[in-house]
Amino acid sequence: MNTDMARALDTFLEESRELLEQMEHILLAAESGCLVPDLHALFRCAHTIKGSAGLFGLEGVVRFTHGVESVLDRLRNGEIAFDPALSALLLECRDHIGALVRADCGGNAVPAAVGDGLTRRLQAWLSPAAPAAPLRPTAGEPVAASGGGLLGGADHWHLSLRFGLDVLRHGMDPLSFIHYLGQCGEIVHLETLHEGLPGWRDYDPESCYLGFEIDFKSEASKEEIEEIFDFVRGDATVRILPPHSRVVEAAVVDAALDKQKRGEERKALEARSLKVPSERLDQLIDRVGELVIAGAATQILAEASRQPALKESAANLLRLVEDIRDTTLKLRMVPIGEVFSRFPRVVRDVARELGKDIELKIGGADTELDKSMVEKIADPLTHMVRNAIDHGIEPEAVRLAAGKPGRGTLRLDAYHDSGGIVIEVADDGGGLDCGRILQKARERGLVGPDQHLSRPEIFRLILAPGFSTAERVTNLSGRGVGMDVVKSSVDALRGTLDIESEAGRGTVMRICLPLTLAIIDGFQVALGNNIYIVPLDMVVECIELPPDPGAEYLNLRDEILPLVRLRSLFEIEGPAPARQNVVVVRLGRRKAGLVVDRLLGEFQTVIKPLSKIFDRLQGVGGSTILGSGQVALIVDVPALLGLAARRAEAGEPAG
Repeated sequence: MNTDMARALDTFLEESRELLEQMEHILLAAESGCLVPDLHALFRCAHTIKGSAGLFGLEGVVRFTHGVESVLDRLRNGEIAFDPALSALLLECRDHIGALVRADCGGNAVPAAVGDGLTRRLQAWLSPAAPAAPLRPTAGEPVAASGGGLLGGADHWHLSLRFGLDVLRHGMDPLSFIHYLGQCGEIVHLETLHEGLPGWRDYDPESCYLGFEIDFKSEASKEEIEEIFDFVRGDATVRILPPHSRVVEAAVVDAALDKQKRGEERKALEARSLKVPSERLDQLIDRVGELVIAGAATQILAEASRQPALKESAANLLRLVEDIRDTTLKLRMVPIGEVFSRFPRVVRDVARELGKDIELKIGGADTELDKSMVEKIADPLTHMVRNAIDHGIEPEAVRLAAGKPGRGTLRLDAYHDSGGIVIEVADDGGGLDCGRILQKARERGLVGPDQHLSRPEIFRLILAPGFSTAERVTNLSGRGVGMDVVKSSVDALRGTLDIESEAGRGTVMRICLPLTLAIIDGFQVALGNNIYIVPLDMVVECIELPPDPGAEYLNLRDEILPLVRLRSLFEIEGPAPARQNVVVVRLGRRKAGLVVDRLLGEFQTVIKPLSKIFDRLQGVGGSTILGSGQVALIVDVPALLGLAARRAEAGEPAG
């Protein structure tokens, strides 16, 4: 395969993924009753995938998607009714299309039995016996009146026309299409929509801001009416409602128009966007990192020269480098909603498999973090969500007996805190059973028979490899694989994982992560002749260490903080100075004091990964090069906070 074809295939894969996500979003929202499904958008998604797959000769995708498209065509024309059974089938078909696309593009095969079974189920909806959509209002529904609030249901066609802003620039006259309609039949009623007209200051005479709602009486077929608008397909959205179609409330049409307007705004935004391979962004960040180091070196030389003009020039250069650094890092920041968007389907499928009724609430989807972290946090979150559904939220009968609502609630939330991002997975289930966890831990030899553990220590036992309290093995749980993977993934991202639980009230799993893994503002500290960097966003304050040589805790304004003596932890040779300092750090809800020799001030830091031979080095998260050329180690604050918490629970010194 040549380079151009490979690039085109990658584009097709990306486009298909986006279209399949759109289909899933529409179907899930409709299934939960959040909105009336946009059947035309569903049809367009399937039609676009089929057409694009045909260009690449992916016949398996084309054949199967054609069957889906046929059902969606009947659905959008009001010939069959949209119900939960059909929605579930279309979701399965959506998954199969995705599997076919991935398999065909990768040269693999998907078992034919899966597609054959879905095709037979689709054929049932294409038969005359399929449940039809109601042709007239049911009892209690308002009846359409002339000029009233309902559309459709009459003996004529109804057309909704929305022309794009650039249709006039492309040489098309919207009125010419309306005139041609008049030659093919009778225009019973025409309404011009001008809500999209901007203020006179923003008005562009070469742009089209109008839409039209047309009642059209004709013997023409739907295909013949569609052909009238063939030349303007790319610059207009045309919706055609056949005669005697299901009555649609005007409020639904208004909602559809509002959704279309948002879609046009999104397309306008996409037109101003540029897709760049992530590898190029990585290269750019690497170069900016080297620029940061070079800028720091220039600043040191300028300070040593004692020349005011040179010092001012170096300071200006450093400010520009900081701006470039911040702008570059923002290029890799993406909303965590990219991950959260996959969980409505996960919750739906797992809840149905377990026979539970669960509502998913999502907050903070716009919270941004580094793209590489978004990709790596997806699997851990999936484990946590599935565990919450399986182990956390009780069956409906148990909840009702406990005086709780029958429907369980699962909450996904994200927010910024202390220079990092906090991701919470919370449920309103039965909470963690401390007694059962402790019993299992003792059976496995993780805890001694007479050993006493605090509640946080007991909760952390579920993070041990192979640990499970499930009585039987299922497709979802019971093998002890899951939470240890979550912990390992969070540790690899230099984050922390905290667990809070209350019997009968539920459980909160809280992940705290740094915002980026590339370039940070650092705070330099010294231990002997060595320099270390503490991420500045995690630094709360710095104070002088009180003169108490054996103290393992610090009373800071009536708040007791564990002390981590870095000299001891890093085995620094030589005597400690008479006066030492404490750097108070915080990530999420954890705080501690890092005992250091000297405070050296702020420094822009480029994080360089350590070699694998340093994997077991405790408390160090990377390295950097100072402006002087000296190598400095970056303190792994999340790891030190975890160490302090564990040693405090065990009654041991933290460093």
